[in-house]
Order: sequence, then C-alpha cells, then structure tokens
Amino acid sequence: MNKFSYRKTIISAIIICVCLIYIVRLFYMQVIDDTFELKAIQNSQRIVIQYPVRGLIFDRNNKLLVENQPAYDLMVVPRQVKCFDTLELLSILGIEKNILIKNLKKCRKYSTFKASVLVSQITAEKYAILQEKLYKYPGFFMQTRTLRKYNVSHSADVFGYIGEVNQTQIECDSNYALGDYIGINGLEKTYEKVLRGIKGERILLVDNHNREMGSYQNGEYDRPAVVGQNLTTTLDIDLQEYAYQLMHNKKGGIIAIEPATGEILLKVSSPGYDPQLMIGSERGKNYKKLSEDPNEPLFDRTVGAAYPPGSTFKTLQALYGLKEKVITPETNFECYGPSKTQIGGIRMGCHYHVSPLNLQQSIQHSCNPYYVNVWLRILENKKYKSVRDSYEHWREFICSFGLGHKICPDFSNERSGSIPSLKMYDRIFKTKDWKWSYIMSLSIGQGELLLTPLQIANMACVIANRGYYITPHIVRPLANGSNPVEKHVVKCDSSFFIPIIEGMQKAVSVGTAQGAAIDSVEICGKTGTAQNPHGDDHSIVMLFAPKNNPKIAIAVYIENGGFGARYAVPIAGLILEKYLKGSVSPQRKELEKRMIDANLLGTINK
Repeated sequence: MNKFSYRKTIISAIIICVCLIYIVRLFYMQVIDDTFELKAIQNSQRIVIQYPVRGLIFDRNNKLLVENQPAYDLMVVPRQVKCFDTLELLSILGIEKNILIKNLKKCRKYSTFKASVLVSQITAEKYAILQEKLYKYPGFFMQTRTLRKYNVSHSADVFGYIGEVNQTQIECDSNYALGDYIGINGLEKTYEKVLRGIKGERILLVDNHNREMGSYQNGEYDRPAVVGQNLTTTLDIDLQEYAYQLMHNKKGGIIAIEPATGEILLKVSSPGYDPQLMIGSERGKNYKKLSEDPNEPLFDRTVGAAYPPGSTFKTLQALYGLKEKVITPETNFECYGPSKTQIGGIRMGCHYHVSPLNLQQSIQHSCNPYYVNVWLRILENKKYKSVRDSYEHWREFICSFGLGHKICPDFSNERSGSIPSLKMYDRIFKTKDWKWSYIMSLSIGQGELLLTPLQIANMACVIANRGYYITPHIVRPLANGSNPVEKHVVKCDSSFFIPIIEGMQKAVSVGTAQGAAIDSVEICGKTGTAQNPHGDDHSIVMLFAPKNNPKIAIAVYIENGGFGARYAVPIAGLILEKYLKGSVSPQRKELEKRMIDANLLGTINK
C-alpha cells in the first residue's frame, strides 16, 4: 500500500469516526436525553396553577362574613430570566431594589425551573400596567388568585387571617408550594383543609416574547380547581357587633353560648382589630404595629387568657358541698362583713349584708366567709383519709365541668386554664401532708385557680342545663362529620342544682347582679371580683336566661373593671336584653351610653 492509499484510509477513518460521533451524539440528544426537549417545552409552554376559590364564611342567619376578592401575583421562572429594565419594574411595582433582589434570590433558591411568587398581592392598577409590558421581561408572568375580604371591621380573633406558607409547612404538606397561602390562626387555620379547596393546573402556549398564545391541546390536559367548602358559624353577627360597641376602650372578653346546643352566639376579645388590616401588601407593616401595641389587640382574651374566676366559682363550691352532704340548702354561717370572720383560725373579710345566711342567700350576696366554711368542710370531710385525698376527689368533680382542659376544638389557641394538680401542690408545699388553710383562697375563686372566659360561660351552661353541657363550638357540623359535638354529663344529681339556680335568680332580682335585670325575664347570675396584683380588680359576671329553658348563657370579664356589678353586670344585661328582646328599652339607653363611653384604657383609641 502506497503512502497515498494509507493517507486516504486514515482520512476516511477519521471522517467515519466523526460522523459516528455526530450520529451517536444526535441520537443521544434526540432520543435518550430530553434536556433540549424540556427546554423547548419550557420556552413554549407555561404551567399556570389554578388557585381554588376559598370557602366563604357565614353567620347563623346566613349573613356573609368572609368572602374573596381578586388579587394578582408576579411570578418568575429564574432560569428564563434575561437582562431587564430594573428601574422600570421597580417603578411599576412600587418596591425598593433590595427587596426585588432578595425575592429573586429566594425564588432561585427554591427552584430555577419552577415558577414561584416574586411579588404578591399586586393591585389591579399595577396589574394592568404590567400586563402591557411583560413581553419585555422574559421569565416573568402574572398569576391571578383570590384573597380574603372581611365584611365586618371586628372579630379578627374569630376569623384569623391567611399568610404565606413557610418552608416547614411546605415540607409537611405537599399541597403547598412557595408563595401559597395558608390559614395562620382562628377559623382560617382550624378549617384550612376544608376552606382551601384543591388546586388545578392550566397549560398555556407562549411565544418567544412570553406572551400567551392560547391553551395547549385545547386544554385537554388542564385540571380544574375545586372550590373550598363554605362554613356556617353559630355567631349572631349583629349581637357580636353590639358587644364590640359595649367593649370599646376596655380590655377583656365576652362569650355567649346557647346552652341547649353548645353553639357560641358571640365571642368578643377586646381590644380587637380590623381583620382587613391583615390583607394586601401592607399586612407586614400592620402586623408589626399591632404586635407593638401595649393593649395587645392580637391577644385573644376569650380563649387564650386564663384569669381567676372570682366569686362566680362559688356556685360550684356550693354544688360540691351539697353533693358531698357537708352542707344542705338550709346550712347557715355567720358573716361579720369588713370586720372579718374567723374560720378555723383564719380571718376572712366580706362586705355588709344580712347574717347569718343560708345557701341561697350566700349566692345572692356573694358571701366570702360562707364559702370558706364550705371549703373547710369539703377538705376536712372524714369520708376521706386526708385533705390531699379530699382535694383529689374535689378536683375530679370540678374538671367534669369542662375546667382545667380545652373544650372548644374550633380554636387552636385555646388555653386549658388551671385546676391545680396534686403534683403541683406537692411541689409547692414540699409535703403531702397538706392543711386546708394552704389552699383557702380557692374557696372564693382565687389563688392558683385560673379559667378562660369560655370556661366560665360553659360553667353557666352546665348550671343552666342542670348537669350537662354540649361541646362549645362556633362552626356548625360539617357534612363529612369532621367536627362532631358531644354531650358531657357531670357527676352531680340534677336536684342539687335547684337551690343554686334559686340563689342565682335572687342575685339578679335583689342581689349583687341587679344591674342585669330585665322586665318580664327571669335571669340567673353570679358576680365576681377577682383580685389583681397588677392594678384594679377584674369585673366578672356569668348569667343565663330565661331561668327555665334558657336560650343564652354569657360570661363577661372586664380587666381592671373593679366590682362585678360595676361594668360586667350591666354589659352582660344589655347583651341579654338585645338578644332576647331584639332591642334595648328606652329606660336603659342612658346605661347603654355610659357603658359604651366608659374608657378603661387610660387614653382614647382612635
């Protein structure tokens, strides 16, 4: 073979090898490797998430409380982004450059291929401008979704609000992605899975300027969103609004329940805030302002605050005394008023009233020495081997009223309150050989005893029902049965409730709760004044009406309101009158105005 033939063979071999390499590479790129296909698809198609319309929320009379309004998000696919006019985009969006850069980095960190929210909750005006200019911004597109619209300017503690999911929530639930919204608290959180619905998907064709050119395959592969379920609450929103007026410039909580059903008629935490403040681009600023407010409007005082129940608790002490047969309705005890009465070596003061008193009179006049005597008999009951053993049986009875544990599954922020445990007192006293005097303050609802306003209202329900309560709830049962309610029966014969109820009726007709009396309606109630080491005493009352077949039970707790009769009683009475009669009588309009105008916050909130 001559050298020319050899060279020809070598050159041919090289050409063949190059061709083979090209063929193999083309085969790999076109058949095996789908990278370029994916890039082509990404450049020609866009998957747009179809966010479902969130479920609506109604009151018991089908008044629409929470609905939806359109909102717009600027989305970005980081891999598709090219150089763009930063100043123009910042001018349209009305944000600072550092925020845009920060958000872009966050989106890139999440995924360079997947679309994520760059700027959320853009106004309709900005949306219109962006739509015309988006062709200049490769990788950017607009996405429509809905945000909440609250039709009342109060009750944020009931509804809660929605906000963006965090990384932990995304990792825990595959239904969420970066930029999605989730219920943060209130009903929005508790019923998130019911309200949110199911996301859908729409595949769009786009041109090289990122402009929409229609649906891919005429929408054959699109998946429609499934709207969220609606909630019907048990609230009477008109009554709720009236209660908020009465609580203006006051700290505290009000809960009203329908005893026969456990339905919460109203739930007021004051001071509150407008739920609409937690919507839109100003939400972060508003949250900061609310969180720094010394009056703590973000704090839910109806289920999240635990207070001493004061003298309202005497009703349960009387019940247990009757049940254990350490007293009878006719049992009398002396009371020397402010001069202080000596009981087992301990002196207890009271206010002026008739003496001696029987059981009904002790409730009517809220006598402290009477219940210290009852407490002494309860704890030194020879039926039990020790004070500690007596206390254990007493505590079991008290907890059966829904005290010392959470009772309303509709609120994730509910506190259990405190009915002190044996272990707690063993630790405090450093002995198991207790003396009754160690925990004397519990006899009148003070000391380590703590209840939420919800629990006090529920306590009134048990008495109104003569021995049972229905699970308190603010959302009516759902079709899927995921929020059932139950009947809870206390271990106490219904006959023991009769003298308690008679005493409570006298408290309203001729006793400490007269300010709640309404013409032609038999109301039963018990006032309370809880000592407060940080300022003025707290004003408390629990009421139910009518006496027979009660329609409403209510607890009012006013921080720093002084005696129960000063603020809690008239506010509760006005609410009862509004609910039972539809309006407040002209004779009580002056009282109504005085309660609305009363300012216990020191300065007027505007």
